[in-house]
Amino acid sequence: MLVLLPPASSIRALAFHRRLRVPLLAPPRTLPRLGAAPARSIMAFSAEPASGEEKAEAEEESLHTTAAAGAGAGDGDGSEVSHEEWRRWGTSSPLPAAVAAVVRELLEMEAAAGEKMRFGGVGSKLKGDFKDMEDKKHRAVYETLGDSDQKLQYFSARQIGCRLLGSRGYLCQKCWLPTEDCMCTNIVPCNLWRGMKFWLYMHPKDFLRQNNTGKLLWQVFGIQAAQLCLFGIQEHEDIMWDAFHRSGKGKISFLYPNKSIIPKSVKDLKFDGSSLTSDLHEMSSSDEPFNFVLLDGTWSNSAALYRRLKERWTAKWGDEDIPCISLSTLSASVMHKLRPQPAWDRTCTAAAAAGLLWELNLLPELSTYEFEKQAEAVECSLDILLDALTTRRVRLGRSITRKQRHNRNI
Repeated sequence: MLVLLPPASSIRALAFHRRLRVPLLAPPRTLPRLGAAPARSIMAFSAEPASGEEKAEAEEESLHTTAAAGAGAGDGDGSEVSHEEWRRWGTSSPLPAAVAAVVRELLEMEAAAGEKMRFGGVGSKLKGDFKDMEDKKHRAVYETLGDSDQKLQYFSARQIGCRLLGSRGYLCQKCWLPTEDCMCTNIVPCNLWRGMKFWLYMHPKDFLRQNNTGKLLWQVFGIQAAQLCLFGIQEHEDIMWDAFHRSGKGKISFLYPNKSIIPKSVKDLKFDGSSLTSDLHEMSSSDEPFNFVLLDGTWSNSAALYRRLKERWTAKWGDEDIPCISLSTLSASVMHKLRPQPAWDRTCTAAAAAGLLWELNLLPELSTYEFEKQAEAVECSLDILLDALTTRRVRLGRSITRKQRHNRNI
């Protein structure tokens, strides 16, 4: 039977919840279990995803949205996306110009066609005749773009624009779950040590995905301590690299298992005295934080994220390799129950962040900064997300188990 736990009111209570074993329901016999996802292209972008990539995208999404969410529903009521609406999705930046342009074009096409846009499926994709009309137009625009960077920016803006319109009135703007499954009241906020900052470098195909775990970091720590940076969105990337410039290359680390070089461990990180004098709540404006970058996307898409980071790093500082760190104590995330990773040495974004915090807690010079509490807060939020996704699957009569995909690097 499914055990329903009352909402926890503190980090300590949530930690207790994590120790309880909640048995998973067996899938209904009439519903086949989901199969392993096929290999996906590692291209950063394309005019149209291959059919295999579309299938993998659908299988990797824990909760496939079958009901369409019209652009005229809920917040915005068919109007353009405002700066306020944009920020409520988890970012402190202004609305990117390219995203605003895509949304405007879609709404103009809707008005000219005289019919409402319909969205559905993974990533709030357009459906019906309007999809065919929009597809022809975006292909024509794409062909006119000769520069690969312009194509990437257009691809990213189009992905994000469709997801914004398709999620209006359907997804909660904080937890990215359907409003009837909102988990926000169960999340317990926690302060991140002011001497560090997380950057969520997110692929646009992970933006507003219900089973995305990177969003948990700003739900727990706030949008300033864990800041969203969308791949291919110029304004977002410029904000992140401006912060890197202020901090200096010695205060930047990328959490990514790059096997082409020997990554450093957390023990190799150097924390200077000025940063260590800053407590959890007070920090001099001249003392910039350590920047930890998490690549947030499927494992095939993360390769494109890494290449783009490496190219800009080399252009800025001349180094061929970016400073990657690996974790030595990483264990399987609870999210593996719904979305197994392709290898045991890989895990979800939030679990990687929690692992980093646990290892920082082991450093003697950082032992007073409550990293244990911060790591537990992230792990508890993962449990809450898993419970919300599992409950929704059970209610919809869907399988809550996945075939194992750990077939490499074992």
